[in-house]
Amino acid sequence: TNMRIAIVGGGAREVALARSLKKSSKCTAIIAIATHKNPALQEYCVSYSVGNTEDNTSVVNFCKNEKADLVVVGPEAPLANGVVDALEAVGIKCFGPTKFFAQVESSKQFARELMQKYKIPGCPKFKNFATTEGMAEFIESLNDDYVVKADGLMAGKGVKISGAHLATPADAIAFAQTLVDKGQRVVVEEKLEGEEFTLMSFCDGRTLVHLPPVQDYKRAYPDDKGPITGGMGSYSCGNFLLPFLTPNDVEAAKGVQERLAAALLAEAPQGSGGFKGILYGKYACRRRGVAALDFNARFGDPEALNVLAILRSDLVTILDAVVNGTLRRDMVELKAVSTVVKFAAPYGYPDKPLVGQTVEVEHAKSSNVFLASVNLVPGPEPQLLSTGSRTVAVIGVGPTLEIAERECEGEVRKVKGLFFHRADIATPPSVAAKVARQTELRRVRLGVVGSTRGSSLQPILNAIQDGMLNARVEVVVSNIESAPILERARVHGIPWVHIPGKGRVREDFDRDVTNALRAKKVDLVLLIGFMRIVSDQFCRDWTVATP
Repeated sequence: TNMRIAIVGGGAREVALARSLKKSSKCTAIIAIATHKNPALQEYCVSYSVGNTEDNTSVVNFCKNEKADLVVVGPEAPLANGVVDALEAVGIKCFGPTKFFAQVESSKQFARELMQKYKIPGCPKFKNFATTEGMAEFIESLNDDYVVKADGLMAGKGVKISGAHLATPADAIAFAQTLVDKGQRVVVEEKLEGEEFTLMSFCDGRTLVHLPPVQDYKRAYPDDKGPITGGMGSYSCGNFLLPFLTPNDVEAAKGVQERLAAALLAEAPQGSGGFKGILYGKYACRRRGVAALDFNARFGDPEALNVLAILRSDLVTILDAVVNGTLRRDMVELKAVSTVVKFAAPYGYPDKPLVGQTVEVEHAKSSNVFLASVNLVPGPEPQLLSTGSRTVAVIGVGPTLEIAERECEGEVRKVKGLFFHRADIATPPSVAAKVARQTELRRVRLGVVGSTRGSSLQPILNAIQDGMLNARVEVVVSNIESAPILERARVHGIPWVHIPGKGRVREDFDRDVTNALRAKKVDLVLLIGFMRIVSDQFCRDWTVATP
């Protein structure tokens, strides 16, 4: 089928989409409507309109007049406003969810309540608030590890995290009040520790085809310092994992998205056919398992650049199958290469960015460059100027992450003007630091309880020393002061505790052992040559909860 395809949006993500669509023999023409004139997008288009992409009437009229067969919506705001509903009402097909399904992104409350109702794993503790009443008590129950989120879209300004932005619960409540004053409901959640990653999935309402995980860098400055941004860059790996991820982590995230899509279908208005588009999940790798930070209803920006760069299949075929509910896993074939994206942003970004700066990218390799927040100002000598947000994205692709990063860094340095980028994105030291943090977070804290020599402890200590077991023995507890297992602990520099047990009630002794283990924040208890029968309560205390 030959198709005229319209793109809504005008950033780097939309340029990447246009490049991928242009490769398809099924795409006869590309048209676009954006809020500014991006010449990198315009060069792929037979028609380009500068207009309000958040005004459904403008978008519908443009797409009707240009006889669009399919519309691909890039940004979140038009989806939240129901642009897909408006286009479908006049018979134009869309790659992107209707307003109801877009709530997975436009309403944090909707997404969390959906996870809760359908018992989807990976949901943090949360509570919804219309006012700040009762918020202090819930924050206290989270032990100062909390996140305060606006329920609706606020262009990245609606989230603050304890420690990073909120020093005290009073700060959190004051921030929440500012959100309430702007007409927002507020969601307070437990803060999720661990490295973060993105999983994007093509979804036709019932079938999902998952793309490789990507990690983006949210902070403005190197070493994850500075304010949170829309994303300063991202990377993906040729083995379709990330260096700190296990296959189980990725499978868990895929499971969440499949169950979320099924829940959306179950909740859907009659005959709607489910969520159609890109279902995007942001996840944190916790000590045990993964948890969902939030969901988006569209391609991530910059993550779209990573995944589209490795797409071997015809994109139009995939989009058409999503819209028609005929998606199959064999439609999506990927190249096993690594990718790195880095953004050049104006000085002062994101809080007080310089605006109207001349953008010079002539020296960079054009196939590596994606113009983003720019505007081509007409005149005798047209000027390419920055509009205040992330200005130019540059990609590197290679057989290894290191080669891809070097290519990307070499090209992004050629962007001239008053712009900065994060040179540390996907570098070996940065990735190694992420792996080290995640390894430490997931290190199992062992407590050993024994009465004898503890011979079986030695192979465990050897495995830890050899790097075969990601664990640490935090304490050895014995009921016999002269037990050789305590000497073994001393020799290896492990803290030890003697708790006399002779003549004591079993439950009282076990309670003291549990207290000693909990003082060391032990995750798992090993009974090694322990010559006492443990109580039922001790077993219940140390039952490992399913993540």
